[in-house]
Amino acid sequence: MRGADIQQLGMFSYVSVDERVPGDHPIRKLRMLVDTILKELDELLASRYAPGGRLSIPPERLLRASLLQVVYSVRSERLLMEQLNYNLLFRWFVGLNIDDPVWDHSTFSFNRDRLFDAEIAQRFFAHTVLLARLGELVSDEHFSVDGSLLEAWASHRSFRPKDGSDDGDGSDFRGQKRSNDTHASTTDPDARLARKGQGQQARLAYLANALMENRHGLLVGVDVRHATGTGERDGALALVDAHLHRGATLGADKGYDVRDFVGQLKQRGIKAHIARNTANGRRSAIDGRTARGKGYAISLQVRKRIEQGFGWVKTVGDLRKLPLVGLAKVSAWVHWNFAAYNLIRLGGIGEWWNPSPT
Repeated sequence: MRGADIQQLGMFSYVSVDERVPGDHPIRKLRMLVDTILKELDELLASRYAPGGRLSIPPERLLRASLLQVVYSVRSERLLMEQLNYNLLFRWFVGLNIDDPVWDHSTFSFNRDRLFDAEIAQRFFAHTVLLARLGELVSDEHFSVDGSLLEAWASHRSFRPKDGSDDGDGSDFRGQKRSNDTHASTTDPDARLARKGQGQQARLAYLANALMENRHGLLVGVDVRHATGTGERDGALALVDAHLHRGATLGADKGYDVRDFVGQLKQRGIKAHIARNTANGRRSAIDGRTARGKGYAISLQVRKRIEQGFGWVKTVGDLRKLPLVGLAKVSAWVHWNFAAYNLIRLGGIGEWWNPSPT
């Protein structure tokens, strides 16, 4: 017999938010990883608050909510608060009970801006790498590096002469000579006009470099800087100095096949496994003996996995167009997105993480 569609909703529930989240849901493992890192950051978080005064939003909840914003592609704080209002999974992950009020989006943004900076983001990212090392998921032998332009939150119209001269409203700049030496964005002065390659559109952007350990494709280092012609190689050397030891290998694409860069790696005792650029009769900086090696071929094949990280943070994550301005804030948000990528990968690598005795 067909049941009646009676719209008499219950007023009470005896099921907790935790029971609403399936026991095998992958976000449970993500929550365990995040809580482990937050415990390690407790002293740093406590230093950001005065001992007295009104109670603020707990910093752990701010950071968990910010992580959800990246992992679930929530494009604004307003939409994030809307999700927290009715999404029980979001409430459980952040730490809100079913009857707890949700913050106003402007209050959430204000509190997070006070708390969130490059130091916290970098420390959080570093702890994702530490968790991987504890699980023996990374080694100190084989790495890959790559860089990518991240479009700044600024338009071409904001790119105006530094000397204050009038060049119109910025909408029509045909025939004008515009460069980073003579112009700067009024919206984001730290952004630089750059393009990825010949024939491609120039955009106001920042440059993000990432260092990947080849075993499981986890990122162990991130460098964010102004977009310049040598920024990729400069950022790669900074990551090498910070994370690599003598004898390690470094894979990279043809853009890094520059004699000076390869020479810098040799001085540091790093084996350059860089794709050879021999287009138009050009002579590669990688000698034929290295290129014939079996390890070289493996490095070139594995290094392509680093593109997965950049692809994830630009599609699932929040780096397709940067939502923040200024190098310091951009660096913090880039580290946060790559930390989320590492956590997603850590949560999907077997059953290595099991903090409970059972």
